[in-house]
Amino acid sequence: MYKKGFDNDLYIKTQSEHIRERISQFGGKLYLEFGGKLFDDYHASRVLPGFAPDSKIRMLIQLKEQVEVVIVINVNNIEKNKVRGDLGITYDLDVLRSIDAFRSFGLYVGSVVLARWQDQPAAIKFQKRLESLGVKVYRHYTIPGYPSDVDAIVSDEGLGANDYIETTKPLVVVTAPGPGSGKMATCLSQLYHDYRRGLKSGYAKFETFPIWNLPLKHPVNIAYEAATVDLSDVNMIDPYHLEAYGKLAVNYNRDIEIFPVLQAIFKRILGDCPYKSPTDMGVNMAGNCIVDDAAVRDAANMEIIRRYYIALSNLRKGSGEEKEVDKLRLIMQSAGLDENDRKVVEYANAKAEATGKPAVAIELPDGRIVTGRTSRLLGAASAGLLNALKVLADIDDRIDLISEEILEPITHLKVGILGSKNPRLHLNELLIALSICAVSDPVAAKAVAELSNLSNCEMHSSVILAESDEHTLKKLGIRLTCEPVYENKRLYHK
Repeated sequence: MYKKGFDNDLYIKTQSEHIRERISQFGGKLYLEFGGKLFDDYHASRVLPGFAPDSKIRMLIQLKEQVEVVIVINVNNIEKNKVRGDLGITYDLDVLRSIDAFRSFGLYVGSVVLARWQDQPAAIKFQKRLESLGVKVYRHYTIPGYPSDVDAIVSDEGLGANDYIETTKPLVVVTAPGPGSGKMATCLSQLYHDYRRGLKSGYAKFETFPIWNLPLKHPVNIAYEAATVDLSDVNMIDPYHLEAYGKLAVNYNRDIEIFPVLQAIFKRILGDCPYKSPTDMGVNMAGNCIVDDAAVRDAANMEIIRRYYIALSNLRKGSGEEKEVDKLRLIMQSAGLDENDRKVVEYANAKAEATGKPAVAIELPDGRIVTGRTSRLLGAASAGLLNALKVLADIDDRIDLISEEILEPITHLKVGILGSKNPRLHLNELLIALSICAVSDPVAAKAVAELSNLSNCEMHSSVILAESDEHTLKKLGIRLTCEPVYENKRLYHK
Protein backbone atom coordinates (compact mmCIF):
# COMPACT_ATOMS: atom_id res chain seq x y z
CA MET A 1 0.00 0.00 0.00
CA TYR A 2 1.35 3.41 -0.98
CA LYS A 3 1.84 5.92 1.84
CA LYS A 4 3.58 9.28 1.57
CA GLY A 5 6.64 9.47 3.78
CA PHE A 6 8.62 12.41 2.37
CA ASP A 7 7.88 16.16 2.19
CA ASN A 8 9.07 17.17 -1.27
CA ASP A 9 8.32 20.90 -0.90
CA LEU A 10 10.30 21.05 2.34
CA TYR A 11 13.17 19.25 0.61
CA ILE A 12 13.37 21.75 -2.25
CA LYS A 13 13.24 24.67 0.20
CA THR A 14 15.80 23.41 2.72
CA GLN A 15 18.15 22.00 0.08
CA SER A 16 18.23 25.31 -1.81
CA GLU A 17 18.90 27.24 1.41
CA HIS A 18 21.70 24.88 2.44
CA ILE A 19 23.45 25.24 -0.92
CA ARG A 20 23.21 29.04 -0.70
CA GLU A 21 24.87 28.86 2.72
CA ARG A 22 27.68 26.73 1.31
CA ILE A 23 28.26 29.22 -1.52
CA SER A 24 28.61 32.00 1.07
CA GLN A 25 31.03 29.90 3.10
CA PHE A 26 33.51 29.94 0.22
CA GLY A 27 33.32 33.60 -0.66
CA GLY A 28 30.68 33.37 -3.38
CA LYS A 29 31.99 30.58 -5.67
CA LEU A 30 31.16 26.89 -5.24
CA TYR A 31 31.88 23.88 -7.44
CA LEU A 32 29.16 21.35 -6.61
CA GLU A 33 29.86 17.78 -7.69
CA PHE A 34 26.43 16.37 -8.49
CA GLY A 35 26.15 12.60 -8.17
CA GLY A 36 23.16 10.45 -9.08
CA LYS A 37 20.42 11.29 -11.52
CA LEU A 38 19.39 14.90 -11.91
CA PHE A 39 16.29 14.49 -14.06
CA ASP A 40 14.66 11.14 -13.32
CA ASP A 41 15.65 9.95 -9.85
CA TYR A 42 13.16 7.10 -9.71
CA HIS A 43 15.17 5.22 -7.10
CA ALA A 44 14.74 8.12 -4.68
CA SER A 45 11.03 8.38 -5.49
CA ARG A 46 10.60 4.66 -4.74
CA VAL A 47 12.42 4.57 -1.40
CA LEU A 48 11.24 8.01 -0.28
CA PRO A 49 7.52 8.01 -1.21
CA GLY A 50 6.61 11.61 -1.87
CA PHE A 51 9.98 12.47 -3.45
CA ALA A 52 9.33 13.70 -6.99
CA PRO A 53 11.72 12.25 -9.63
CA ASP A 54 12.50 15.79 -10.85
CA SER A 55 13.09 17.22 -7.34
CA LYS A 56 16.77 17.98 -7.92
CA ILE A 57 16.08 19.96 -11.07
CA ARG A 58 13.26 21.84 -9.34
CA MET A 59 15.68 22.64 -6.53
CA LEU A 60 18.23 24.00 -9.01
CA ILE A 61 15.51 26.10 -10.65
CA GLN A 62 15.14 27.84 -7.28
CA LEU A 63 18.79 28.92 -7.77
CA LYS A 64 18.55 29.40 -11.53
CA GLU A 65 20.12 32.87 -11.65
CA GLN A 66 23.16 31.59 -9.76
CA VAL A 67 23.66 28.25 -11.58
CA GLU A 68 25.98 27.25 -14.37
CA VAL A 69 26.18 23.61 -15.46
CA VAL A 70 29.38 21.87 -16.55
CA ILE A 71 29.03 18.36 -17.97
CA VAL A 72 32.00 16.00 -17.73
CA ILE A 73 32.47 12.90 -19.87
CA ASN A 74 35.31 10.40 -19.69
CA VAL A 75 36.45 10.13 -23.31
CA ASN A 76 37.29 6.46 -22.82
CA ASN A 77 33.55 5.90 -22.51
CA ILE A 78 33.12 7.57 -25.91
CA GLU A 79 35.71 5.24 -27.42
CA LYS A 80 33.96 2.21 -25.92
CA ASN A 81 30.47 3.39 -26.94
CA LYS A 82 29.41 2.94 -23.32
CA VAL A 83 25.62 2.85 -22.95
CA ARG A 84 23.42 4.11 -20.11
CA GLY A 85 21.42 1.05 -19.10
CA ASP A 86 18.35 3.01 -18.03
CA LEU A 87 18.11 5.03 -21.26
CA GLY A 88 19.69 2.74 -23.82
CA ILE A 89 21.81 5.53 -25.35
CA THR A 90 25.58 6.07 -25.44
CA TYR A 91 27.24 8.46 -23.00
CA ASP A 92 28.12 11.00 -25.71
CA LEU A 93 24.50 11.14 -26.87
CA ASP A 94 23.44 11.51 -23.24
CA VAL A 95 25.61 14.63 -23.02
CA LEU A 96 23.59 16.15 -25.88
CA ARG A 97 20.33 14.99 -24.28
CA SER A 98 21.36 16.53 -20.96
CA ILE A 99 22.23 19.87 -22.54
CA ASP A 100 18.79 20.00 -24.16
CA ALA A 101 17.12 19.00 -20.88
CA PHE A 102 18.96 21.61 -18.80
CA ARG A 103 18.17 24.32 -21.32
CA SER A 104 14.49 23.32 -21.37
CA PHE A 105 14.40 24.19 -17.64
CA GLY A 106 16.08 27.53 -18.27
CA LEU A 107 19.41 26.44 -16.78
CA TYR A 108 22.64 27.67 -18.34
CA VAL A 109 25.05 25.00 -19.63
CA GLY A 110 28.43 26.66 -19.81
CA SER A 111 30.61 23.92 -21.23
CA VAL A 112 31.53 20.26 -21.62
CA VAL A 113 34.75 18.79 -20.22
CA LEU A 114 36.37 15.90 -22.08
CA ALA A 115 38.23 14.11 -19.27
CA ARG A 116 41.11 11.63 -19.59
CA TRP A 117 42.04 13.22 -22.91
CA GLN A 118 44.75 11.39 -24.88
CA ASP A 119 43.91 12.45 -28.46
CA GLN A 120 41.46 9.57 -28.91
CA PRO A 121 39.91 9.69 -32.41
CA ALA A 122 36.33 9.41 -31.16
CA ALA A 123 36.98 12.20 -28.64
CA ILE A 124 38.37 14.50 -31.32
CA LYS A 125 35.30 13.83 -33.45
CA PHE A 126 32.95 14.50 -30.51
CA GLN A 127 34.73 17.77 -29.68
CA LYS A 128 34.24 18.96 -33.25
CA ARG A 129 30.58 17.99 -33.09
CA LEU A 130 30.03 19.91 -29.85
CA GLU A 131 31.84 22.99 -31.11
CA SER A 132 29.82 22.93 -34.34
CA LEU A 133 26.71 23.08 -32.11
CA GLY A 134 28.06 26.13 -30.30
CA VAL A 135 29.10 24.29 -27.09
CA LYS A 136 32.34 25.27 -25.36
CA VAL A 137 34.71 22.34 -24.85
CA TYR A 138 37.64 21.93 -22.47
CA ARG A 139 40.21 19.15 -22.27
CA HIS A 140 41.39 17.53 -19.03
CA TYR A 141 44.22 15.05 -19.12
CA THR A 142 45.14 11.80 -17.40
CA ILE A 143 47.31 12.51 -14.35
CA PRO A 144 49.76 9.69 -13.57
CA GLY A 145 49.28 8.56 -9.98
CA TYR A 146 45.80 10.04 -9.58
CA PRO A 147 44.30 10.05 -6.99
CA SER A 148 47.06 8.98 -4.57
CA ASP A 149 50.19 10.87 -5.71
CA VAL A 150 49.49 14.31 -4.22
CA ASP A 151 52.77 15.84 -5.42
CA ALA A 152 52.01 14.84 -9.03
CA ILE A 153 48.38 15.92 -8.82
CA VAL A 154 48.91 19.37 -7.28
CA SER A 155 51.44 20.64 -9.80
CA ASP A 156 51.63 22.45 -13.11
CA GLU A 157 52.11 19.06 -14.81
CA GLY A 158 49.07 17.62 -12.99
CA LEU A 159 45.97 19.75 -12.40
CA GLY A 160 47.80 22.72 -13.87
CA ALA A 161 47.97 21.03 -17.30
CA ASN A 162 44.18 20.94 -17.60
CA ASP A 163 42.28 23.61 -19.48
CA TYR A 164 40.81 26.21 -17.12
CA ILE A 165 37.02 26.33 -17.42
CA GLU A 166 35.79 29.91 -17.74
CA THR A 167 32.65 30.19 -15.58
CA THR A 168 30.43 33.18 -14.84
CA LYS A 169 28.03 32.00 -12.10
CA PRO A 170 28.59 31.54 -8.35
CA LEU A 171 27.26 27.96 -8.33
CA VAL A 172 28.91 25.63 -10.85
CA VAL A 173 27.08 22.29 -10.96
CA VAL A 174 29.46 19.60 -12.21
CA THR A 175 27.55 16.58 -13.50
CA ALA A 176 28.13 13.62 -15.82
CA PRO A 177 26.36 10.83 -17.73
CA GLY A 178 27.53 8.20 -15.23
CA PRO A 179 30.05 7.24 -12.53
CA GLY A 180 33.78 7.42 -13.15
CA SER A 181 33.45 10.37 -15.51
CA GLY A 182 35.86 12.69 -13.68
CA LYS A 183 33.56 15.07 -11.82
CA MET A 184 35.68 15.34 -8.67
CA ALA A 185 38.92 15.76 -10.63
CA THR A 186 37.27 18.56 -12.61
CA CYS A 187 36.30 20.36 -9.40
CA LEU A 188 39.80 19.97 -7.96
CA SER A 189 41.29 21.28 -11.18
CA GLN A 190 39.15 24.40 -10.96
CA LEU A 191 40.13 24.96 -7.31
CA TYR A 192 43.81 24.71 -8.27
CA HIS A 193 43.48 27.19 -11.15
CA ASP A 194 41.30 29.58 -9.14
CA TYR A 195 43.76 29.81 -6.28
CA ARG A 196 46.64 30.26 -8.71
CA ARG A 197 44.66 33.24 -10.03
CA GLY A 198 43.94 34.61 -6.56
CA LEU A 199 40.25 33.68 -6.72
CA LYS A 200 38.28 32.28 -3.79
CA SER A 201 36.23 29.16 -4.43
CA GLY A 202 35.14 25.97 -2.73
CA TYR A 203 33.98 22.43 -3.31
CA ALA A 204 30.99 20.43 -2.07
CA LYS A 205 29.35 17.17 -3.01
CA PHE A 206 25.68 16.38 -3.60
CA GLU A 207 24.87 12.68 -3.25
CA THR A 208 21.36 11.68 -2.17
CA PHE A 209 22.41 8.27 -0.85
CA PRO A 210 23.39 6.96 1.57
CA ILE A 211 21.51 9.44 3.76
CA TRP A 212 24.12 10.51 6.28
CA ASN A 213 21.79 11.18 9.24
CA LEU A 214 19.82 7.93 9.02
CA PRO A 215 21.10 4.80 10.84
CA LEU A 216 23.58 2.60 9.01
CA LYS A 217 21.08 -0.27 8.79
CA HIS A 218 18.05 1.85 7.96
CA PRO A 219 16.24 0.22 4.99
CA VAL A 220 16.76 3.37 2.88
CA ASN A 221 20.54 3.04 3.22
CA ILE A 222 20.41 -0.72 2.71
CA ALA A 223 18.38 -0.11 -0.47
CA TYR A 224 21.21 2.10 -1.72
CA GLU A 225 23.64 -0.82 -1.33
CA ALA A 226 21.15 -2.99 -3.22
CA ALA A 227 21.00 -0.43 -6.02
CA THR A 228 24.79 -0.25 -6.38
CA VAL A 229 25.88 -3.89 -6.17
CA ASP A 230 27.61 -3.48 -9.53
CA LEU A 231 29.81 -0.72 -8.02
CA SER A 232 30.55 -2.73 -4.84
CA ASP A 233 29.62 0.28 -2.69
CA VAL A 234 29.36 -0.47 1.03
CA ASN A 235 27.78 1.83 3.60
CA MET A 236 30.01 2.60 6.57
CA ILE A 237 30.09 4.77 9.66
CA ASP A 238 32.24 7.79 8.79
CA PRO A 239 35.21 7.44 11.20
CA TYR A 240 36.45 10.97 10.51
CA HIS A 241 33.07 12.47 11.42
CA LEU A 242 32.90 10.38 14.58
CA GLU A 243 36.39 11.48 15.63
CA ALA A 244 35.81 15.17 14.86
CA TYR A 245 32.32 15.58 16.30
CA GLY A 246 31.56 12.49 18.38
CA LYS A 247 28.51 11.85 16.19
CA LEU A 248 27.55 8.92 13.99
CA ALA A 249 27.17 9.65 10.27
CA VAL A 250 26.79 7.26 7.36
CA ASN A 251 28.86 7.47 4.20
CA TYR A 252 30.14 4.91 1.72
CA ASN A 253 33.48 3.22 1.32
CA ARG A 254 34.79 5.09 -1.72
CA ASP A 255 34.36 8.54 -0.16
CA ILE A 256 35.86 7.40 3.14
CA GLU A 257 38.84 5.74 1.45
CA ILE A 258 39.65 8.79 -0.69
CA PHE A 259 39.20 11.40 2.07
CA PRO A 260 42.83 11.43 3.38
CA VAL A 261 44.01 12.10 -0.17
CA LEU A 262 41.44 14.87 -0.62
CA GLN A 263 42.52 16.41 2.67
CA ALA A 264 46.10 16.50 1.47
CA ILE A 265 45.10 17.94 -1.90
CA PHE A 266 42.95 20.65 -0.27
CA LYS A 267 45.77 21.57 2.10
CA ARG A 268 48.22 21.79 -0.79
CA ILE A 269 45.85 23.94 -2.89
CA LEU A 270 44.11 26.04 -0.23
CA GLY A 271 46.60 25.93 2.63
CA ASP A 272 44.06 24.09 4.79
CA CYS A 273 41.23 21.58 4.38
CA PRO A 274 37.78 23.14 4.94
CA TYR A 275 36.30 19.77 5.92
CA LYS A 276 36.92 17.45 8.86
CA SER A 277 35.12 14.46 7.32
CA PRO A 278 33.77 13.22 3.99
CA THR A 279 30.27 13.75 5.42
CA ASP A 280 31.13 17.44 5.89
CA MET A 281 31.62 17.74 2.14
CA GLY A 282 27.99 16.80 1.45
CA VAL A 283 24.99 19.10 1.19
CA ASN A 284 22.26 16.45 1.40
CA MET A 285 19.18 17.44 3.44
CA ALA A 286 16.93 14.53 2.41
CA GLY A 287 16.99 12.89 5.84
CA ASN A 288 15.48 16.01 7.40
CA CYS A 289 12.44 15.81 5.11
CA ILE A 290 11.18 12.34 6.07
CA VAL A 291 7.76 12.81 7.67
CA ASP A 292 6.71 9.15 8.10
CA ASP A 293 9.61 6.86 8.89
CA ALA A 294 7.44 3.71 8.85
CA ALA A 295 6.21 4.47 5.32
CA VAL A 296 9.76 5.11 4.15
CA ARG A 297 11.01 1.88 5.74
CA ASP A 298 8.26 -0.14 4.03
CA ALA A 299 9.00 1.46 0.66
CA ALA A 300 12.74 0.84 0.97
CA ASN A 301 12.18 -2.80 1.94
CA MET A 302 10.10 -3.29 -1.21
CA GLU A 303 12.91 -1.72 -3.25
CA ILE A 304 15.42 -4.21 -1.83
CA ILE A 305 13.23 -7.14 -2.92
CA ARG A 306 12.64 -5.54 -6.33
CA ARG A 307 16.40 -5.18 -6.85
CA TYR A 308 16.82 -8.87 -6.06
CA TYR A 309 14.22 -9.88 -8.65
CA ILE A 310 15.69 -7.51 -11.23
CA ALA A 311 19.12 -9.10 -10.72
CA LEU A 312 17.61 -12.58 -11.12
CA SER A 313 15.90 -11.55 -14.37
CA ASN A 314 19.06 -9.86 -15.68
CA LEU A 315 21.02 -13.04 -14.96
CA ARG A 316 18.46 -15.07 -16.91
CA LYS A 317 18.63 -12.57 -19.78
CA GLY A 318 22.41 -12.83 -19.89
CA SER A 319 23.05 -9.23 -18.81
CA GLY A 320 23.71 -9.85 -15.10
CA GLU A 321 26.20 -11.66 -12.92
CA GLU A 322 25.79 -14.43 -10.35
CA LYS A 323 27.81 -12.50 -7.76
CA GLU A 324 25.32 -9.63 -7.90
CA VAL A 325 22.43 -12.03 -7.24
CA ASP A 326 24.35 -13.59 -4.33
CA LYS A 327 25.13 -10.20 -2.81
CA LEU A 328 21.52 -9.05 -3.14
CA ARG A 329 20.30 -12.26 -1.55
CA LEU A 330 22.58 -11.56 1.43
CA ILE A 331 21.42 -7.94 1.60
CA MET A 332 17.81 -9.07 1.58
CA GLN A 333 18.44 -11.65 4.30
CA SER A 334 20.35 -9.17 6.45
CA ALA A 335 17.34 -6.84 6.22
CA GLY A 336 15.10 -9.68 7.45
CA LEU A 337 13.21 -9.92 4.14
CA ASP A 338 12.20 -12.68 1.73
CA GLU A 339 10.40 -12.80 -1.61
CA ASN A 340 6.94 -13.30 -0.13
CA ASP A 341 7.15 -10.02 1.77
CA ARG A 342 6.29 -8.59 -1.63
CA LYS A 343 2.59 -9.53 -1.63
CA VAL A 344 2.12 -9.53 -5.40
CA VAL A 345 4.65 -12.35 -5.79
CA GLU A 346 2.47 -14.91 -4.04
CA TYR A 347 -0.71 -13.81 -5.86
CA ALA A 348 0.88 -13.85 -9.35
CA ASN A 349 2.47 -17.25 -8.89
CA ALA A 350 -0.72 -18.75 -7.41
CA LYS A 351 -2.73 -17.46 -10.38
CA ALA A 352 -0.19 -18.93 -12.81
CA GLU A 353 -0.29 -22.29 -11.06
CA ALA A 354 -4.10 -22.33 -11.03
CA THR A 355 -4.45 -21.47 -14.75
CA GLY A 356 -1.35 -23.19 -16.09
CA LYS A 357 -0.49 -19.98 -17.98
CA PRO A 358 1.54 -16.81 -17.32
CA ALA A 359 -0.16 -14.48 -14.86
CA VAL A 360 0.37 -11.15 -13.12
CA ALA A 361 -0.76 -9.55 -9.87
CA ILE A 362 -1.08 -5.80 -9.28
CA GLU A 363 -1.29 -4.15 -5.87
CA LEU A 364 -3.34 -0.94 -6.10
CA PRO A 365 -2.37 2.12 -4.03
CA ASP A 366 -5.07 1.27 -1.47
CA GLY A 367 -3.71 -2.27 -0.96
CA ARG A 368 -6.22 -4.25 -3.03
CA ILE A 369 -4.73 -7.02 -5.21
CA VAL A 370 -5.88 -7.57 -8.81
CA THR A 371 -4.72 -10.47 -11.01
CA GLY A 372 -4.65 -11.13 -14.76
CA ARG A 373 -4.08 -14.27 -16.81
CA THR A 374 -3.02 -14.97 -20.36
CA SER A 375 -5.80 -15.47 -22.90
CA ARG A 376 -6.05 -15.92 -26.66
CA LEU A 377 -6.01 -12.18 -27.42
CA LEU A 378 -4.45 -10.65 -24.31
CA GLY A 379 -1.19 -11.24 -22.52
CA ALA A 380 -1.26 -11.50 -18.75
CA ALA A 381 0.07 -7.95 -18.27
CA SER A 382 -2.61 -6.52 -20.57
CA ALA A 383 -5.36 -8.50 -18.83
CA GLY A 384 -4.11 -7.45 -15.41
CA LEU A 385 -4.00 -3.80 -16.44
CA LEU A 386 -7.58 -3.88 -17.71
CA ASN A 387 -8.74 -5.59 -14.52
CA ALA A 388 -6.97 -2.96 -12.40
CA LEU A 389 -8.65 -0.16 -14.35
CA LYS A 390 -12.03 -1.81 -13.85
CA VAL A 391 -11.51 -1.96 -10.09
CA LEU A 392 -10.30 1.65 -9.90
CA ALA A 393 -13.23 2.87 -12.04
CA ASP A 394 -15.77 0.62 -10.27
CA ILE A 395 -16.69 -1.11 -13.54
CA ASP A 396 -18.41 -4.51 -13.49
CA ASP A 397 -15.83 -7.23 -14.17
CA ARG A 398 -18.17 -8.86 -16.71
CA ILE A 399 -18.00 -5.84 -19.01
CA ASP A 400 -15.48 -6.00 -21.88
CA LEU A 401 -13.67 -2.67 -22.11
CA ILE A 402 -12.43 -3.59 -25.58
CA SER A 403 -14.73 -5.71 -27.69
CA GLU A 404 -13.55 -8.62 -29.82
CA GLU A 405 -14.68 -6.62 -32.85
CA ILE A 406 -11.84 -4.19 -32.04
CA LEU A 407 -9.30 -6.81 -30.97
CA GLU A 408 -9.68 -9.19 -33.91
CA PRO A 409 -8.64 -6.78 -36.71
CA ILE A 410 -5.62 -5.67 -34.63
CA THR A 411 -4.45 -9.24 -34.15
CA HIS A 412 -5.07 -9.93 -37.86
CA LEU A 413 -2.86 -6.95 -38.71
CA LYS A 414 -0.11 -8.20 -36.36
CA VAL A 415 -0.11 -11.81 -37.54
CA GLY A 416 -1.63 -11.84 -41.00
CA ILE A 417 0.06 -8.73 -42.41
CA LEU A 418 3.03 -7.78 -40.21
CA GLY A 419 4.11 -11.40 -39.67
CA SER A 420 4.17 -11.47 -35.87
CA LYS A 421 3.98 -14.92 -34.30
CA ASN A 422 2.24 -13.58 -31.18
CA PRO A 423 -1.36 -12.44 -31.75
CA ARG A 424 -1.81 -11.15 -28.21
CA LEU A 425 -1.79 -7.40 -27.61
CA HIS A 426 1.18 -5.81 -25.88
CA LEU A 427 0.45 -3.06 -23.39
CA ASN A 428 1.13 -0.15 -25.74
CA GLU A 429 -1.19 -1.70 -28.34
CA LEU A 430 -3.83 -2.32 -25.68
CA LEU A 431 -3.76 1.28 -24.47
CA ILE A 432 -4.14 2.62 -28.01
CA ALA A 433 -7.12 0.32 -28.58
CA LEU A 434 -8.67 1.33 -25.25
CA SER A 435 -8.21 5.03 -26.04
CA ILE A 436 -9.95 4.57 -29.40
CA CYS A 437 -12.87 2.80 -27.70
CA ALA A 438 -13.09 5.63 -25.14
CA VAL A 439 -14.07 8.09 -27.90
CA SER A 440 -17.49 6.47 -28.27
CA ASP A 441 -17.82 4.30 -25.14
CA PRO A 442 -18.28 6.16 -21.82
CA VAL A 443 -17.37 3.04 -19.83
CA ALA A 444 -14.02 2.76 -21.62
CA ALA A 445 -13.57 6.50 -21.06
CA LYS A 446 -14.01 5.92 -17.30
CA ALA A 447 -11.24 3.32 -17.43
CA VAL A 448 -8.88 5.62 -19.37
CA ALA A 449 -9.45 8.35 -16.78
CA GLU A 450 -7.98 6.03 -14.12
CA LEU A 451 -4.65 5.44 -15.90
CA SER A 452 -2.83 8.06 -13.86
CA ASN A 453 -3.92 6.29 -10.66
CA LEU A 454 -1.81 3.26 -11.63
CA SER A 455 1.32 5.21 -10.67
CA ASN A 456 3.07 3.70 -7.62
CA CYS A 457 1.29 0.34 -8.05
CA GLU A 458 3.31 -2.82 -7.46
CA MET A 459 3.21 -5.60 -10.06
CA HIS A 460 4.69 -9.09 -10.36
CA SER A 461 4.69 -11.40 -13.36
CA SER A 462 5.15 -15.17 -13.30
CA VAL A 463 7.34 -14.84 -16.42
CA ILE A 464 9.73 -12.29 -17.89
CA LEU A 465 7.74 -9.75 -19.89
CA ALA A 466 8.58 -8.37 -23.32
CA GLU A 467 10.76 -5.24 -23.29
CA SER A 468 7.94 -3.17 -24.82
CA ASP A 469 5.65 -4.14 -21.93
CA GLU A 470 8.33 -3.28 -19.38
CA HIS A 471 8.81 0.16 -20.95
CA THR A 472 5.07 0.87 -20.96
CA LEU A 473 4.71 -0.15 -17.31
CA LYS A 474 7.63 2.10 -16.38
CA LYS A 475 5.97 5.05 -18.13
CA LEU A 476 2.77 4.36 -16.19
CA GLY A 477 4.75 4.39 -12.93
CA ILE A 478 4.03 0.72 -12.18
CA ARG A 479 6.84 -1.06 -10.32
CA LEU A 480 7.41 -4.41 -11.97
CA THR A 481 9.23 -7.56 -10.93
CA CYS A 482 9.28 -10.89 -12.77
CA GLU A 483 10.09 -14.49 -12.04
CA PRO A 484 13.38 -15.28 -13.83
CA VAL A 485 11.80 -17.59 -16.42
CA TYR A 486 10.53 -17.14 -19.96
CA GLU A 487 7.10 -18.16 -21.18
CA ASN A 488 8.64 -20.52 -23.75
CA LYS A 489 11.84 -22.51 -24.14
CA ARG A 490 13.25 -20.68 -27.16
CA LEU A 491 16.90 -19.64 -26.98
CA TYR A 492 16.30 -16.21 -28.50
CA HIS A 493 13.94 -13.82 -26.72
CA LYS A 494 13.13 -10.29 -27.81
